[in-house]
Amino acid sequence: MQTVQEPVFEEYEDRPVPAAQRRGLGSVAAVWAGFPMILTCAVFGGLIVNALGWWPGVAAIVAGNVVLMLYAGSMSVLAARTGQNFALLAVGTFGSRGYMVPTVMLATMVVGWFAFQTGLTGAVLHDSLGWPERTTALLAGIAFLLVTLFGIRALAAIGALSAPLFLVLGVVALSLSTPAADWQFRPGTGALSFGAAVTLVVATFVDAGTMAADFSRWARDGRSGFLAVASAFPVAYTIALLIGGLVAAWGQSSGDFLPILVGAGGVLVPIAVLFALVNLGSVCAHSLYNGAIGWGQLTGLRMRTLTVVLGVIGIAAAVAGVWNHFPQWLTLLGVLVPPIGIVILLDRLRPPRHTPGPWRPASLLAWGIGAAAALTVHLTAPWLSDALIAMAATAVVFPLLRRWEERR
Repeated sequence: MQTVQEPVFEEYEDRPVPAAQRRGLGSVAAVWAGFPMILTCAVFGGLIVNALGWWPGVAAIVAGNVVLMLYAGSMSVLAARTGQNFALLAVGTFGSRGYMVPTVMLATMVVGWFAFQTGLTGAVLHDSLGWPERTTALLAGIAFLLVTLFGIRALAAIGALSAPLFLVLGVVALSLSTPAADWQFRPGTGALSFGAAVTLVVATFVDAGTMAADFSRWARDGRSGFLAVASAFPVAYTIALLIGGLVAAWGQSSGDFLPILVGAGGVLVPIAVLFALVNLGSVCAHSLYNGAIGWGQLTGLRMRTLTVVLGVIGIAAAVAGVWNHFPQWLTLLGVLVPPIGIVILLDRLRPPRHTPGPWRPASLLAWGIGAAAALTVHLTAPWLSDALIAMAATAVVFPLLRRWEERR
């Protein structure tokens, strides 16, 4: 009996990844580590440290990373054990039709993240080198789209290149800067509360953490899935935020260290350009892959077809300047997304007694209540963390709603 060989670039959009096709810890960890170690996070690290001061800023960064590690790590353990992507996991929790609601939302949001980062690429290179912003964003977006077409293998490769580049050039930028004498003790501006800073850390990658299964389903077991996520949260993400925080604390206007490299001149200029493209290209490819996998389950189309379609939409949005609305985008992520993963995790702790129908009212209601609680806190108690409130409220109400659903 002959063994059927899987295609080399099969992405398993509509079924679990077979055990024989799983990848080693190093490969999956490279996918994850290259995701958060990006210039965007350095900017956010600078924002947090400027707002809170050095040590409170570090505390907020660590707290947010621990939350992401537990949240995305748990989703990854579940994915590695089942081989299922996010959309397939959501079917069991939200129903054969209900799963479409969170999947449509998340698969669309990550395309928005792709658009933001593509637009940011144009803006960064315009500010540092005077390149035409929209043309640069257009060409960069096309390049990022082409990388995504190669699937999980390309994500591992670009992640393995992007993370070391960030670390080395971040250290170089710091060595070119002179720290202020009082940088550890300088008070923050108060532009962010501690809770808002934690939300910023969590919300930046809570969509990827919720859709962690799209990457971690390639891991060979639950332990490997968790360790792969840990390479990103807390390791890579904390490093990216702290380097940006140091750059800002040492007297720069923000955590963006690309202008420092360009300002040094010489060979650092082309290296800085290559770094910006690879670094932001890494998160763009990850986000577009997430969107294509999610929409693949929804539409039945292949990942690569959807990569082209969604990529074109995202590039158009980037060129149109959608990335300028990013603060509102992060608020939306911190409110709407965290309850989804909590519902899936709690539901899988004790599988339903009966085969789920088209809709799971308890899951959808718990999601809505968790999001409403987070929105209420955002409007009335901004010193608290929207994301943590969303998770906590969902964890309280879902078991109660599920008992009600089972009695029905």
